[in-house]
Amino acid sequence: MRKKTRWLTMLRALAVLGLVLGLAGGAAGRTHEAEQRSGLAKIQHIVIIMQENRSFDHYFGTYPGADGIPRRHGVPLACVPNLLTRTCVRPFHDSRDLNYGGPHGAAAAVADIDGGRMDGFITQAQRGLNTCSTDPLDPACAGSGIDSVGYHDRREIPNYWAYADNFVLQDHMFEPNSSWSLPEHLFMVSEWSALCADDDPASCVNALDAPGRMPDPKHPNLPPPHYAWTDLTWLLHRANVSWAYYVFAGAQPDTADPDEMATPKRPQSATTPGIWNPLPFFATVRADGELHNIKDLTQFFRAAHDGTLPAVSWICPNSRVSEHPPSLVSAGQAYVTRLINAIMQGPNWDSTAIFLAWDDWGGFYDHVSPPRVDENGYGLRVPALVISPYARRGFIDHQTLSFDAYVKFIEDVFLGGERLDPATDGRPDPRPTVRENARQLGDLARDFDFRQAPRPPLVLEPER
Repeated sequence: MRKKTRWLTMLRALAVLGLVLGLAGGAAGRTHEAEQRSGLAKIQHIVIIMQENRSFDHYFGTYPGADGIPRRHGVPLACVPNLLTRTCVRPFHDSRDLNYGGPHGAAAAVADIDGGRMDGFITQAQRGLNTCSTDPLDPACAGSGIDSVGYHDRREIPNYWAYADNFVLQDHMFEPNSSWSLPEHLFMVSEWSALCADDDPASCVNALDAPGRMPDPKHPNLPPPHYAWTDLTWLLHRANVSWAYYVFAGAQPDTADPDEMATPKRPQSATTPGIWNPLPFFATVRADGELHNIKDLTQFFRAAHDGTLPAVSWICPNSRVSEHPPSLVSAGQAYVTRLINAIMQGPNWDSTAIFLAWDDWGGFYDHVSPPRVDENGYGLRVPALVISPYARRGFIDHQTLSFDAYVKFIEDVFLGGERLDPATDGRPDPRPTVRENARQLGDLARDFDFRQAPRPPLVLEPER
């Protein structure tokens, strides 16, 4: 009886100790979360660098510790059907600098995902090649569709892997909309893609794939689209938060049909609205008199050098360095490295968070079926990195994320948590959901450790 009593006493003591430790752990967790929140004030500049058309598995499918291409004994488990040969192709290392990918509109996304089987990539790429009869000299029409299941690693993209080694790699970043470049850039600045009859927000209706056709050489007489719904710059302007959208002059792909493989070019500059530069068509930007905040990329390099970066920056490439097929991987990596080096070597590095991502999957293989958030997405996984003096070192973030998380982070850092919410933002529009509040969406604050001293720059050689 004494022995039983002693055991009961010990169990009660252990239970009390566990409760105390649990409470202490909970308190410690809450303290750490509070420190993270207060640490956000250390971020005074947010820079979003948006590249083009690569999937997560295409760039980081073999990165150690990431949710990459499933393998057994080093051999990929997936075998993706080849329409032409009636066989299948396993994901393979592709050392070529020029890749073609496949169609990447909403219909192609559904076919690639194929009900969660993630096996439509080669078939869609081969069917997409049939559209190339309209432009047989386009380099994108030279592929066979097979490279849509190829992947790169440290040998081809050493700088991107070095950023993952030293900062944060996000392996569940999904494009916000299950579609192509234009809707992704609209979500990047506004959390929605819509078709509007005029500049009245009430006239807008949800548009997954076709939010108003951009005027282009094939359709020069088309009226410009109306982007009448509320975008993030309207909230920033109202709160006197500085912003800039930097455009690299040159050319952009004329991909008015998102399922075409051919990529004829059209001119791009800060004054030319386009699929990568949609802000000039936003009624809010014009009404606020802030068209001048859409700037040539040369002004970004000047601001980075002088320490005058705005609070929020977006940077879009030109066709040559975009990594949008048939742009070379090496050209894009060198360009991105120069952008990041410019920030790291400037006075604003110690107070900057850089978010690097690719706008859509470009028809390249990925093995993760995207979660359903609302009628618009998410779309497929894309590569994404967080680079900052406060970023956790060598951390792989497994949270479910999309570009909505960038908007949420900006709102948390600079707007006191205000959201693009028709019920509260003072400029209602009929968007179907407030994407920043989606229960699946992770919190980018977890990618930072604000208790650490600002880390020194990691300046890399731009050329391979």
